[in-house]
Amino acid sequence: MAIPWAKLTQNSNAEVVTQASLMMKAAIVGRVGIMMLSCGTGAWRVRESMNTVARVLKIVCTADIGLVSISYSCFDKNDSVAETLTLATSGVNTDKLSAIEHFVRYFAQKGATLTVHQVHERMDKINQKSPNYTPFLLGLAAAFACSSFVFLLGGGLVEMFCSFVGAGIGNYVRAKLNQRHLTLFAGLAVAVALSCLIYLSLARGLELLFQIRGIHEAGYIGAMLFVIPGFPFITSGLDLAKLDMRSGIERFIHAFSIVMVATLIGWLLALASDLHPSNFAPLHLSVWTLLLLRIPASFAGVYGFSMLFNSAPKMAMIAALIGAVANTLRLELVDLTTWPSAVAALIGALTAGLLAAAFHEKLGYPRISLTVPAIVIMVPGLYMYRAMYYIGVGSLSIGAQCLVNALLILACLPLGLILARILLDKKWRYTN
Repeated sequence: MAIPWAKLTQNSNAEVVTQASLMMKAAIVGRVGIMMLSCGTGAWRVRESMNTVARVLKIVCTADIGLVSISYSCFDKNDSVAETLTLATSGVNTDKLSAIEHFVRYFAQKGATLTVHQVHERMDKINQKSPNYTPFLLGLAAAFACSSFVFLLGGGLVEMFCSFVGAGIGNYVRAKLNQRHLTLFAGLAVAVALSCLIYLSLARGLELLFQIRGIHEAGYIGAMLFVIPGFPFITSGLDLAKLDMRSGIERFIHAFSIVMVATLIGWLLALASDLHPSNFAPLHLSVWTLLLLRIPASFAGVYGFSMLFNSAPKMAMIAALIGAVANTLRLELVDLTTWPSAVAALIGALTAGLLAAAFHEKLGYPRISLTVPAIVIMVPGLYMYRAMYYIGVGSLSIGAQCLVNALLILACLPLGLILARILLDKKWRYTN
């Protein structure tokens, strides 16, 4: 049930927050926490914001944070209050996250002078922020992101075109279903199935009309990469590093279940269409040409994913610049050195984390809002799909190899960000 914050606090509206009752103070702390959690950020950042607000209110707060719920207790010298707040579903909204973090910084400086009404009024305005993009624009963002992703995987113009159309329509439908509050797996299944079917229809239509080789079906997986759960994957690793085990495990299972459903649907449709995973046709591009094309492709892909996370245009632009540098570096390390893909992913994520820290210091954007879009494009969606396919058809050795490669890369991505945080974030570096 939605909490009627206005009715809950109406008897204390005129009180300065530092003079309000413990229950009113606890309501402010809890509301800040649940708003942060609704944006998809990790447990450590939620707890830090709650503690920042609690210190201004001169109370002590302890919190147990999961994927969609917070159980917390607030104490003063005489009493204590324990509450539990829960979200209906998990989501990502980087624009709202930036607004809440800005509010928390403002509250740390001037919160003691505000009334209860003024605090909740400011939070109401943040909650009422409308999405930055319509379903059409979200479909277009997914189209550019996935077609860029396919090129970076090794696909050509045919694969990019089919992924562009399939992902665009699939994510448009997904956005419309989300507006109707359809449950997670139902909307996910419909969007993935539709995008994959459109890709296959276009690819085979082009084969019949223009005698294009069937090898272009290798980009089939690219049409559904817009469902990659980048935020829960990355924040799960960050939470586990800070010993927030409940949140870390819940986020990892949430992300893993999304990947399982998406790849399972892709596998079933591939079986029904007699489609087998294959390598992309060689592009026959020189090293320098490929490098120069990877930079704008990485930029476009990250910008598209940033839009899917509701980043404001300027924030999306910065994340795209970071991703263009970090992802191009990763790909060049894979091509030009003998290092494993996982090591290249670690270096790419570390680079993204260091660059995001620099922009965070200058502009104040949340690090997570810049780093996750920048490294989502490094998530090994192709490996995960192939692992599901080969395990499903009984080729366990090939499937296991693909799965191990995917898991190594997935482990190295948050490790790179963790290392960047340890190096440059004093608050994150220590346990107290």
